[in-house]
Amino acid sequence: MTPLSWYFDFISPFSYLQWQKLKPLLRDGRPATLVPIVFAAVLDACGQKGPAEIPGKREFTYRHVLWLARQAGVPLRFPPAHPFNPLPSLRLSIAAGNTVEAVDSIYDWIWAQGRAADSVEALVPLMAVLDVPAHALDEDATKAELRANTDRAIAAGVYGVPTLALGEQLFWGNDAHDFALATLDDPDLLADPEMQRVSALPVGLQRRR
Repeated sequence: MTPLSWYFDFISPFSYLQWQKLKPLLRDGRPATLVPIVFAAVLDACGQKGPAEIPGKREFTYRHVLWLARQAGVPLRFPPAHPFNPLPSLRLSIAAGNTVEAVDSIYDWIWAQGRAADSVEALVPLMAVLDVPAHALDEDATKAELRANTDRAIAAGVYGVPTLALGEQLFWGNDAHDFALATLDDPDLLADPEMQRVSALPVGLQRRR
């Protein structure tokens, strides 16, 4: 069975949307490793800005994700501010064992209820529900695991969130979910001659920076 890993950051509303699609797969017994990572560190490693850091694109992205959620029948309410510091929520997920229930509770808190998650204090009610003491978020082991997750993602070639990895094949974005499932059902899909050709397509022009 092809191993699945899902790289995500709670700061990303698109990760929240893909999470709704991933949960049925997990409920059907398909194992997957849930890997919370620091999206900002991935962007830095790739020399990129996030969509919320680009004026115009930020506003469009927020409207677009709201529309996508409504089309999918998924409740979505933005937290009080965005971008926000995701470290407390990422560490909470790790301290809670990165279980499906913990990840789902954190996503629901931030993106369904629209609550703040940018500090330990903001997450106190949720920590009580998950039975995670506040000091667990500040433990060296918790921080080290988050750093290791992020380093692992960068080493694997992850350049954005959400990313679903089927073995070594990466499928980036909520909108690539069906593509990933099709590849999961038919591993030969990526062996198609044109798929192979475009994977090695020469670069015709590079912009100066």
